[in-house]
Amino acid sequence: MMTENTDEERLRLLEAYAENAYSEMYDAGNPSGAMACYSEAKEALYTAIGLAKELGKLDEAERLSARLAHIKAVYRSQFT
Repeated sequence: MMTENTDEERLRLLEAYAENAYSEMYDAGNPSGAMACYSEAKEALYTAIGLAKELGKLDEAERLSARLAHIKAVYRSQFT
């Protein structure tokens, strides 16, 4: 029997997914592949930030927002 993830688990999974996509961005091999990974990382983090805010975890939302800003800066400086 499958169990649903709690909101806390979902938050961790979204962050892990974003970090994985960010790592894959470096191995993409071409600009469109890197852009796809970047988009996946951003989307997962936007969702995680929203969920953290919904749960009242404002420090977590702030930390995730800072991570998103870092990933955006890296993408812009290295892949565009």
